[in-house]
Amino acid sequence: MAVFNRVYCPNCKRPHNVYSDRIRIIDCHKCGQPVKIKEREGNYFIEFYVSGKRKREKIGPSRVLAETVLQKRKVEIAENKYLDKAREEKIKFEVFAEEYLELHCKVNNTKSWKTADRHNIKKLKGFFSGYTLDEITSHKVQQYKAQRAQEVTPATVNRQLTCLKSIFNKAINWGKFSGKNPVKGIKLFKENNQRLRFLEKEEITKLVTN
Repeated sequence: MAVFNRVYCPNCKRPHNVYSDRIRIIDCHKCGQPVKIKEREGNYFIEFYVSGKRKREKIGPSRVLAETVLQKRKVEIAENKYLDKAREEKIKFEVFAEEYLELHCKVNNTKSWKTADRHNIKKLKGFFSGYTLDEITSHKVQQYKAQRAQEVTPATVNRQLTCLKSIFNKAINWGKFSGKNPVKGIKLFKENNQRLRFLEKEEITKLVTN
């Protein structure tokens, strides 16, 4: 069980888990660039194990709060209450999708978070809203893929499926979802954007106003 601070490389955006607050700079494992760790910009997570499975939860900027929550989890596990709590937690897709947009896309300053990321999430919410994360199956994802294939290019469908996969990866990583990523195993389209397609409403409006 541990508390760690997650920092991101400003060059390649790779996440790094730093377990000691005494460390002020590390080298990125991916691109080799130095990553400075700012003392007052904490991004703390807790890490613990339940029935041999690793769980991680995002807590926030306070190490003290993270340590407090970790102690609480230890008690819950010892009293066999953590599993009951996890089973009862049902997170709606649209709720977590917004959390993903704010805590991942926006925080990591991805260049497309205000445009492509927000648009993809809007389309995903239009189909999956109302479902909890554990209710979204591979079959449901395949239905989404088939429906969107009738509306947009293969490349657009692929970008939205990739976004959905990332959402579930973060849900698993943040301890919000313990199942298998339902997008895993879903094949992406071979991209050929030369085919005929219909414009979406947003595209029509943009075309007319320009």
